Amino acid sequence: MTQERSRDDYKVAWICPLEVEQIAAMEMLDEEHPALPKPPADHNVYSLGSINGHNIVIAGLHQPGNCPAATVVAQMRMTFPNLRFGLLVGIGGGVPVETDDGMIRLGHVVVSKPAGGHSGALQYDHGKARNGYFERTGALAPPPAVLLSAAQALAVQRARLRVDPVHQNVLRIDITSRGLRRFQHPDERTDHLFPPDYVHQHQGACSTKCDLSKRIPRTRDDDNTFVIVHRGNIASGELVVKDASLRDTLAQQHGLLCFEMEAAGAIADFPCLVVRGISDYCDSHKNDMWHGYAAAVAAAYARQLFFYLPVDEVQRCSGNAIQTASPSFILPFKLPGVNSVNHFVARHEELGRLYEELKSTKERRRVILHGLGGIGKTQTTIAFAKKHRDDYSAVFWLDARDTTALKLSYQSLAQRIATETSSVTYIKNALSNRDLDETVSAVKRWLDEPKNNRWLMIYDNYDDVKLHTRRTPSENGTGSQVGNENNAGETGSKAYDIRPFFPNTEHGAILITTRSSSVKLGQRVQLGKLADLEDSLAILASTSGRTDLSKDPDATVLAKKLDGLPLALATAGAYLDQVATSCREYLEMYEKAWLHLQEESPGLTEYDHTLYTTWDISLRHIRLQNQNAADLLRLWAYFDNHDVWYELLRAGESEKPLWLHKMIEDRLNFDKVVRVLCDHGLVEPNVAVSEPGSESQGYSMHGCVHAWTIHVLNTERSQALAWTAIRCVASRIPNREQDKYWIVQRRLLQHADRCVKRFDTGIDLEDNAWIFYNLGLLYSDQGRLKEAEAMYERALQGYEKAWGPDHTSTLDSVHCLGLLYKDQGRLKEAEAMYDRALQGYEKAWGLEHTSTLLTVNNLGNLYSDQGRLKEAEAMYERALQGYEKALGSHAMKTYVPALNTLENLGSLSKQLGDAEAAVTYYQRAQSGLLSVFGSHNERYRNVSGKIYSLQSSSQETDVSLSEDETDEYYSAEEPQDGG
Repeated sequence: MTQERSRDDYKVAWICPLEVEQIAAMEMLDEEHPALPKPPADHNVYSLGSINGHNIVIAGLHQPGNCPAATVVAQMRMTFPNLRFGLLVGIGGGVPVETDDGMIRLGHVVVSKPAGGHSGALQYDHGKARNGYFERTGALAPPPAVLLSAAQALAVQRARLRVDPVHQNVLRIDITSRGLRRFQHPDERTDHLFPPDYVHQHQGACSTKCDLSKRIPRTRDDDNTFVIVHRGNIASGELVVKDASLRDTLAQQHGLLCFEMEAAGAIADFPCLVVRGISDYCDSHKNDMWHGYAAAVAAAYARQLFFYLPVDEVQRCSGNAIQTASPSFILPFKLPGVNSVNHFVARHEELGRLYEELKSTKERRRVILHGLGGIGKTQTTIAFAKKHRDDYSAVFWLDARDTTALKLSYQSLAQRIATETSSVTYIKNALSNRDLDETVSAVKRWLDEPKNNRWLMIYDNYDDVKLHTRRTPSENGTGSQVGNENNAGETGSKAYDIRPFFPNTEHGAILITTRSSSVKLGQRVQLGKLADLEDSLAILASTSGRTDLSKDPDATVLAKKLDGLPLALATAGAYLDQVATSCREYLEMYEKAWLHLQEESPGLTEYDHTLYTTWDISLRHIRLQNQNAADLLRLWAYFDNHDVWYELLRAGESEKPLWLHKMIEDRLNFDKVVRVLCDHGLVEPNVAVSEPGSESQGYSMHGCVHAWTIHVLNTERSQALAWTAIRCVASRIPNREQDKYWIVQRRLLQHADRCVKRFDTGIDLEDNAWIFYNLGLLYSDQGRLKEAEAMYERALQGYEKAWGPDHTSTLDSVHCLGLLYKDQGRLKEAEAMYDRALQGYEKAWGLEHTSTLLTVNNLGNLYSDQGRLKEAEAMYERALQGYEKALGSHAMKTYVPALNTLENLGSLSKQLGDAEAAVTYYQRAQSGLLSVFGSHNERYRNVSGKIYSLQSSSQETDVSLSEDETDEYYSAEEPQDGG
């Protein structure tokens, strides 16, 4: 009896663009299945079958190319919702290079495999202009790990066999049948390889029209019983490549083995392995003679892979979420960026309510968990996520305390999605563009995908709520300083509406934690004090390491005294873990500290009073252990509470207090000091930083503890400590010359915001203009143009007051304001600033100084944006001639600002319709970039892409490179040296 199957039973897609490839695919099936009904919107035609127990969907394309491939894949995935991955199988053009398996020849097979920094498949004809140079943005996802493992296992097994199973699969095709004769092996003597500069002569086969004496001599391989397979990078583009010189140039740049036309469309959002039989050499001599056999060997190889794919691996589904979420949206459970307690206790009722409100429905669920600061909201949400992890396809935690932190959390989400999935090109492109707003949009787009409907988003610490024009203590749920750690007017600019950060779709689940009772964006669950005394004792026991507290009556009294406040209980427990003090002795200290605090701060609420008293006891013990640790707590009030790290405190060493100098003499001293704070539960280490260039691991403190450092440890604001903090931040800001500069910059953003808000406006600008200049660079690089403008203006005021209007430091600020105005579209103001900077540089440095020429170049950029192309050309030519005169023709070839000007001239020449001049300028820039950065550098590849675009256009094979409308170059963003 025939087994009945549904569309849900098919897990693997086999995509073959051409008819000859589809026929070969059908010949490889063990069993053919009857057709199934499909939605009216799906216009594909499918063939169904199985190989080695794997159910397979075979689909063709109505025409070759990336766009048709993308359409077919999108419709296929809607019709067959459980497809896990695909095989893109067919013919391709080979690059005649040597691999470990010999030289690539006709009839060989090339299989995608990550190599040379690429994912195994790349789109060589797609990119955009960014900061003045071409970036190839066609990065494609790598093949799924299960297919790469199968390909490797097959390669190992074939090497040990006398009879090639792939060749045996080829023999499945009965070439005696009239319709299958095209799949027989052509005569080896028809495999002709000519030099790149020898073009095919007229129409017809090479053997009759071309001079065969021109062929490149190669050793013949008469053994047709073993199919040669090469694995490496495959290039995908929109048009057929029929130019051997172009083939070799691109292959050398990217380490390519093969060219084809569909992978970029298919792989864009669906994990695939590309398998191509070589039917030609991408030159003018290509013909259809080898099409059939090349399609046969590719299909034969693909068939054999299924014998190395475990059926349970392909079919595997785990957890309730996977029953409805597409496999490509399932991520391993982890909560990076948030620290959880070792032993979470209590909150059973609240966890049950969260489950009831968030349990699966067809519509999106939103729950607000609100309560006092330090009451345990974050730990409760972590406990919920851990307990119900299998109910969701992915769980994400976001820091929602302000928009900057939230955007940075979205960036971390994007990095995780890009790393742990293999099909989200638009997220990878957003990350490569280093634009936080674009990254937020890309992640929201991923969450909005129809099959991505089982995620949980946790927005933690949404405390600065922009729902009312004025916030009152009652809206926070308390009038305490802990309830609003940054009061005294410091939170107004941080308040925001969180709703634009939600995904647009109506599926998924959202959980928000907040101190504000005014957030009414969903079902509300209040988290109060611990009602059960046993729960309070459990927290004391777990944090103090004393398991017998239930037998200690003094512990019971202490637990009652701390009034069911988890943070106070944890602080007391951490203290008891450090000392041999009994609970009775701690109670005595608590009473004394309570009375002292009552005298010092009579207006505190009872809630704040309880917390502050426990921290005061811990502080006294910290001072006995390590005074530097106590001093660091005071200084921390002037930084953000999240992510303080060693290199940050080392920056700006010359003007630090003596205690801080001693503390950061070496890393061991710093770690020793911070360890004291960690042992007392006031600070905790962040999740270890693994990204290269991000510097050392940071430390954070709870927002309530941070409020205590502000309002109690710094009852009177310390100008000296404020200076220390802002100098540390400003001194640590890297410029764009430094590798991975954006990573450190983003770690600094929150601290910069904190320092700027806490700093007195009436400071002496004369000696400190550099601080605001550096902060301007930081905000500008991070797209915070309004803040950057304010910083540059303060820097300009300081420099003018200290050095006068014509000093070069003053002019640097003027130049930066010009760049900023240009970015804001304020072109007249930008031109005025550029003119002032240029006149000043000419007077200070002369007409041919590099700083002068940089401004000349940037004026050219401005004129180009205004459509004043001839004036732009004059500026660029002046800059180029100036560089040649100032540096000499040899040194200029490797001077990056000069190379930027060459690129600008290339772009302008293209705009003016002079393709020949554009290629010449680009080639000069390309040569210099190769010398400076090497052939694997992205800038070098970008310029190469521009040259390729122009040369292809001149050969009437336009590959449609997508360029930005503007041509502002990297030099325009670096007023120091244009690098």
